[in-house]
Amino acid sequence: MDKPSTQTPRAEELRIEKPARKRPGQHTASKRLTGPTVLAALAGVAAAAVVLSVAELIGAFFTARATPVIALGSTFIDFTPSWLKDFAIATFGTNDKVALFVGMAVTILLLACVLGVVAYRKWALGVAGVLLMGAVIVTAVVTRSGVKPLDAIPTVIGTVAGLIALRFLVTRLWRMQVWPNLDSDLAAKAPDRPATSRRAFFAATGVTAAASAIAATGGRLLSAARSNVAQARESLQLPTPAKPAPAVPAGVQSKAPGVTPWVTPNNDFYRIDTALSVPEISAQDWELRVHGLVDREIRLSFQDLLDANLIESHVSLTCVSNPVGGNLAGNAKWLGMPIRDVLTMAGPQEGADMVLSTSIDGFSASTPLEVLQDDRDAMLAFGMNDEALPLEHGYPVRMVVPGLYGFVSATKWVVDLEVTRFADSQAYWTQRGWSERGPIKTMARVEVPKSFAKVPAGRVAIGGTAWAQTRGITKVEVQIDNGPWTEAVLSTEASVVTWRQWSFDWEATPGPHYIKARATDGTGEVQTDQRADPVPDGASGWQSLMVTVE
Repeated sequence: MDKPSTQTPRAEELRIEKPARKRPGQHTASKRLTGPTVLAALAGVAAAAVVLSVAELIGAFFTARATPVIALGSTFIDFTPSWLKDFAIATFGTNDKVALFVGMAVTILLLACVLGVVAYRKWALGVAGVLLMGAVIVTAVVTRSGVKPLDAIPTVIGTVAGLIALRFLVTRLWRMQVWPNLDSDLAAKAPDRPATSRRAFFAATGVTAAASAIAATGGRLLSAARSNVAQARESLQLPTPAKPAPAVPAGVQSKAPGVTPWVTPNNDFYRIDTALSVPEISAQDWELRVHGLVDREIRLSFQDLLDANLIESHVSLTCVSNPVGGNLAGNAKWLGMPIRDVLTMAGPQEGADMVLSTSIDGFSASTPLEVLQDDRDAMLAFGMNDEALPLEHGYPVRMVVPGLYGFVSATKWVVDLEVTRFADSQAYWTQRGWSERGPIKTMARVEVPKSFAKVPAGRVAIGGTAWAQTRGITKVEVQIDNGPWTEAVLSTEASVVTWRQWSFDWEATPGPHYIKARATDGTGEVQTDQRADPVPDGASGWQSLMVTVE
C-alpha cells in the first residue's frame, strides 16, 4: 500500500490557473499608485525601525553617542547654521531638542518610505540606498568626540538586520504580485500552506514592528541598568566651602505677584546646549586636563576638586540666544573650585589671552583669560542649589563664569582647558559666525502682566527681572504707552553677579495699552533701545508688550 504524499500539492493538481509571471514591481498604472506602493513604503518603515531598534539594543553596551539617532542628531546640530539655530531656540525655547527629534522622525519616516518603494521595484537599488544610509550613519558616529571606531558596531549590525527585514517583507510583496490569487485558491485545498496575502504581510510587518519596539525598549532599560551615574550623583555629599555664599538679604523677591522666583529651581533652570544625549560621566572617571601655553600641564581628578579651597556664590546665567524679554536666564547657588586657582597651578605663559574649554561631547567655548583670573569668582562647579549638579546641567563638573553669555563660558561636562590665544583658536560657535567674546548686555524683562493679557481697571502690579552681571542694576524704568519714563521699585540687590527684580504699581484705565521697561547698570549706562538679534553677541532693545484693560 502506497504511503500518502506529504508534499504540498502542485498548482496543476489543484487546478489553479497560474498567471503570467511578472517582474517584481511590474503593475498596471492604477495598482502602482495604490496597494503595492503603499505596502512597499510600509515595509521600508518597518525595516528602518529594525535598524534603529537593533542599534539601540546593541548600543547599550557602547557609548550613548554610538546610537544612530543620537549621532545623526548631534551631527545635524554641529552643522546647523546660526540663523536656523536661532530660529529653533526662538520658536521652541528649551524644547528645541524635542523639535529636532520630531523633525528627524519625519525625515527618517519619509526616507524609509522611499527606500522601501525603491527596494520593491529594484532590489539592488534598494540595497545600495540602505547601505549608503548606513555609511552616513557610521560616519556620523565615528566622527563624534570621544567615540571610538568600535562604536560603529551597533549601526553596522542594525543596518544588516534592517536589510534582512526589508528582504523578508519585500519578498512577500513580490509573491503577492506574481501570484496574487494563490492564497484564496489554496485556502480550501492546502490550508497548511504559508500565506502570502495582504493579511499575512500586515501580520509580518506587525511582528517586525513589535520586535523593534521590544528591542528599543530593552536597549534603553539595559542602558539605564548598566549606568550608575545617576545613583552616584544622588549619593554625593557636597563638602563645606572655604568661602560660603553670603546670606541672601531680605527683600530680593519682587513684590509683584507672579514674578519668577529669585532662585531658580534646578528643574526650571533653562537648558540650551549641543548635547542631544545627556553625557553620563562617572565622577571617579572624570579628569580635567589643563594644557597649552602653560608652564606645567596638569590633570585634576574629581577628588582634587573636593579637596580644594571651594567657593560658593549665587550667580545668574544668561544664554546668548535669549531674545528681548525671553526666559533663557536663571539664578542659582553654585559650589566649586575657583578657576583662577587652577590656572595658577598651571602657570599661563606670556602672550596667552584665552582659555578654550571643551566638553566631553566636543562643544568648546572661548573665554578671555583675564576673566578667569579676576575676582568675579569663575569656578569649576559641581554643586547647584545645595545638591550635586543635575546630569543635564553638566554633572559632574561645569564652568560658571559671571558676566559672560554661556556660549563663551558655561561649558558643561568640561574635560579640557587649553590656555591659548584668540588669534590661534576658535570655539564651537565662533566657527559658526558668533562673536569670540560675549559680555552680557544690560536687560530688563517684564514678567507680569503677560503680553496680550486682559487686566481689570485700577491698580495693576507690573513686575519683572533685570540683569547686568558684574555691573549690577541701579535703576529700572517703566513707560506706559508714550508717556514719561517712571522709576520702578527695585528689590534688594544680593550682588552684582545676580539679577535684580523690580515692581511697579500702575493705575490702569480701560483700553489697550503698551508697557515698556528699561534698566540702568552700575556704570550708569542705560539699556539701549536699538534692537539687535541674538546673533552674533546677544539681543538688545526694549521689551514692549500690549495689555487690554477692561
